[in-house]
Amino acid sequence: MARVVIIGGSGHVGTYLVPRLVEAGHAVVNVTRGQRAPYQAHGAWKWVETVHIDRAAAESDDSFGTAIAALGGDVVIDMICFTLGSARHLVEALRGRVQHFLHCGTIWVYGHNAAVPATEDQPHNAFGAYGTQKAAIEAFLLGEARRAGFPATVFRPGHIVGPGWDPLNPAGHFNSAVFSQIARGEELLLPNFGLETVHHVHADDVAQLVTRAMANWSGSIGEAFNAVSPQAVNLRGYAEHMYRFFGHEPRLNYLPFEQWKTTQPDEEAQATWEHIARSPSHSIAKGQRLLGYQPRYSSLAAVEEAVTWLLANGRIDGAHAAR
Repeated sequence: MARVVIIGGSGHVGTYLVPRLVEAGHAVVNVTRGQRAPYQAHGAWKWVETVHIDRAAAESDDSFGTAIAALGGDVVIDMICFTLGSARHLVEALRGRVQHFLHCGTIWVYGHNAAVPATEDQPHNAFGAYGTQKAAIEAFLLGEARRAGFPATVFRPGHIVGPGWDPLNPAGHFNSAVFSQIARGEELLLPNFGLETVHHVHADDVAQLVTRAMANWSGSIGEAFNAVSPQAVNLRGYAEHMYRFFGHEPRLNYLPFEQWKTTQPDEEAQATWEHIARSPSHSIAKGQRLLGYQPRYSSLAAVEEAVTWLLANGRIDGAHAAR
């Protein structure tokens, strides 16, 4: 079994990935900035070594890569790299010292897709600072793998869902008040005709893909994999499903986006634009073929689990809901 170092292992994916790794017999080191607990308690965490490093501070004095290398990981999984400079710094420190390096990318390396579901070899067309930086990191890592033998794999999560946090909702942003409107059977206003898509993934399915990439080393080195559910959903279908989940017939209305955004807080309107401007819909065929990736959750099943948690924890006003 391997010694696995996870940078940022207490977040959404790490909540499920760390127990999977411990249960598989790996020695796990979680590198974290603070004392944040995972979203779901699990007995496996008592076997995890925790190392506290502030990445930004350590990168500023060029000590971060050295500190990670000193942990002696056979496998390093980087969940929180957001700039090309950070990636270069870490790769130089780990070159020749790790068997496998896995980077958490994002489906936002894609901007618009000319064909859907988008496969990993389609043009990225990334836009926005987050997407373009992640695309640059991915190109660098896969280039290092193919030209210099650095053992990198990239996995690209969609909109990560799980109990403990607000999922991307049918209006294309993260305000759980939308689920409260639906739970009460109130009308929901959607942008355009509600036909733009979003592509969720349960955090445990992302963790599954990571462990399968580790187990299929030869098939994953130098490759990127979409980590999403089997199908994307459009906003209208998503909303209709959630009305019926709460025991109501759908009550939807529509406005062109430029009018719709005037009815929303600026932050939420911008979040919706970021999602519908990309309208992600991605293929998992490559992960299925090379890694045996088989998501347990559809997009809607993952959201249902998250919404059930929100209800149980008083985050949704479902007083008039049928459920």
